[in-house]
Parts: sequence; C-alpha cells; structure tokens
Amino acid sequence: MIDNYTIDLPEIKSIKNARVLLSLGDSVTTDHISPAGSISRNSPAARFLNDQGLTPREYNSYGARRGHDGVLTRGTFANIRLVNKFLKKAGPRTIHIDSGTELDVFDAAEKYKGEGRQLIVLAGKDYGCGSSRDWAAKGPFLLGVRAIIAESFERIHRSNLVGMGILPLQYLPGENAESLNITGFELFDIIIPEQLKPGMKVRVALDDGRSFETVARFDTEVELTYFRNGGILQYMVRQMLKD
Repeated sequence: MIDNYTIDLPEIKSIKNARVLLSLGDSVTTDHISPAGSISRNSPAARFLNDQGLTPREYNSYGARRGHDGVLTRGTFANIRLVNKFLKKAGPRTIHIDSGTELDVFDAAEKYKGEGRQLIVLAGKDYGCGSSRDWAAKGPFLLGVRAIIAESFERIHRSNLVGMGILPLQYLPGENAESLNITGFELFDIIIPEQLKPGMKVRVALDDGRSFETVARFDTEVELTYFRNGGILQYMVRQMLKD
C-alpha cells in the first residue's frame, strides 16, 4: 500500500485530525499485535477465508498464513488477550469514536479509512516487547496507523516501525496518557518539522486546545532517511531507480 509514490523524496507531512485506533497499557507484545495462534471463527480473518470458500477446519493459524497479507492484516491486534482501555474487557475490539460503535479492530480501521481518517495508537512502557515479528509493524501500517505514542519501545520493534514508515513518538520522562489526562477520544495533530532530526522534540496538539511534547525516536540518521522515504521499501526502490 504505497499511495502517490514519486521518485523524488516527498516532503514530510504532519499528521492531522488523527483518531486513536487503540489505547493500550504496558508490555504490549508482538504477539498481542500480530498473533500466531489459531484463527477465531468469528474474526475478520475467518470471514475473509470463508469468502474464499474455506471451511473452519481449514482456517489453520495466523502463523501458518503469515505469507498472506489479507489474513495477517485482518489478524493485526486480533489477540483475544489484548487489553484496550476503550473497553472494559480483553479482546480484539475497539471503539469507532465518531459513531461510538464497538467493532473488531480491522473493521474499525477500515471504517476510518473510508472516512479519510489517519490513525495513531497510544501505548505504555515496552511497546512491542517479546519475540521480533515483522508483521507486528507491517500489520499496523496496513491498517492505516501512522504513529505510535508510547512511554518506551522495545529496541528491535521500534526499528521495525521506522522501517515501515510509522512514526515512533515517546512521551517525555515521567509523562504518559494518564498524567497528561489524555482519554484517547481526542483528535490528534502531530506537528512534524521539515528539519526533523533524531531525538528531536515533536509537538502533539489535541482538538481541545491542549498540547504536549514527545521525542521522535529516530536514533540514527539512517532511520530518519528511511522514514523520510516512507519506509525502507520505498527507500530501496528510489535507490534502484536512481542507479
């Protein structure tokens, strides 16, 4: 999903009027983000496979189908143990904020996409911990997530997010969504400076007039180059075309 691709390096664009797809706590693992277990019969992935003519006994697992983007995108945030602060129960569900409707995460993301909304995710400490899993970065990108605001990131997963063109933002020390009184139901503007540098502070503005600062977690100039290109794939394509 590379929209409006150009050979020339595009300008960095700020994220405007974004909705929060999920509000998460501490220690969200890559398995919470992109599970490898069995495919639930009432999940978006199951409905997709059913439309392809498969029966439930043929669904298999997300791990077995990790080469299929249609299944794995629908399986993003599909772990039944995922805890979303928008809801009072564990499960792969969220709130489509504009309508107040509870939906599967994939269905909510598709609804936002149809409305032209950009998406972000709020998280706590150690976002992306656990085993390294490439689909834990690919899946959110394909859902339309453009930034993750977290208290801290697991090292490899943060790098994978950058490689997919997702902006990793970290709260300032001692701050988090609770201390800043952020509910997640606000609209978010992320003001990305054109002269963005590794470790630079990035301001996030809310539609209620408040704002707060975060740190752009690009740890090297190379990572920033990947992000400016929209991800490592776009960077490699541009390099090949120039050569």
